[in-house]
Amino acid sequence: MSTITGLGLILLVLMVIIGGKQGLQSFISLILNFGFLFFSIVLIAFHFPPLIVTLVTGVIILALTIFLSGTSDSTSQIAFVASLVVLGLLVLLIIPVEHWAQVQGFGLEDSDDLEGMSILVGIDYVQVAITTAILSTLGAIAEATMAIASGLDEIIEQHPHIQAKRLFMDGVLVGKQIIGTTLNTLFFGLFGGSLSLFIWFAGLHYSAGSIVNDKVFAGQFVIILFSLIGVIITIPVTSLIMAQQHQSRQNQKGKVDRND
Repeated sequence: MSTITGLGLILLVLMVIIGGKQGLQSFISLILNFGFLFFSIVLIAFHFPPLIVTLVTGVIILALTIFLSGTSDSTSQIAFVASLVVLGLLVLLIIPVEHWAQVQGFGLEDSDDLEGMSILVGIDYVQVAITTAILSTLGAIAEATMAIASGLDEIIEQHPHIQAKRLFMDGVLVGKQIIGTTLNTLFFGLFGGSLSLFIWFAGLHYSAGSIVNDKVFAGQFVIILFSLIGVIITIPVTSLIMAQQHQSRQNQKGKVDRND
């Protein structure tokens, strides 16, 4: 048994013990997401349009992640719609920024590993960078939309007559609490994944300016910023959609009561 298989089995057992049916669904979602990601890489390698493949894969991953989370159908639907809106807005931001930032491809630190290998893969590296940035933001988007939608659904359950405006403000308050933890999660993810790179920088006495302008570091940092921007956008978008849905339900209920 390999290390990855062993850790995967431990993860499965813990998720089932602690999360029960929802934990099992989340594990299945993880496996399916990995499969779709691998399949999208294969399609891009066969020169299918990277952006189209990425968008289709992103929608599928968001759907699997949200609808297999175990929450109510109405909450999942609202979270899914909100995540699609946020994904669309991020795509409109990512495409021009990646062209402007020019952080695609490999850096000087990768030269030793690439020695003797061809980097002429026949795919525009800007498209690869856009694909990487979009796929990297999906987890943060899904987590934020589900957290806000679930929190507001609980508020509606406890206070069914709450006004839509007040519900929107409550969603913003919930979102403010998410921003801090999400920022720390993304930051430590960057630091942990790039620890060897930081040791390299320290050992070679890179200046602060050299680090900030380094292609490898800048590429990872830009993705972190995209994810954080996505979470921030998610807060008002999800709160607004949830408030409008609640207002629509109240209006329909009022019409039914007047007809009776």
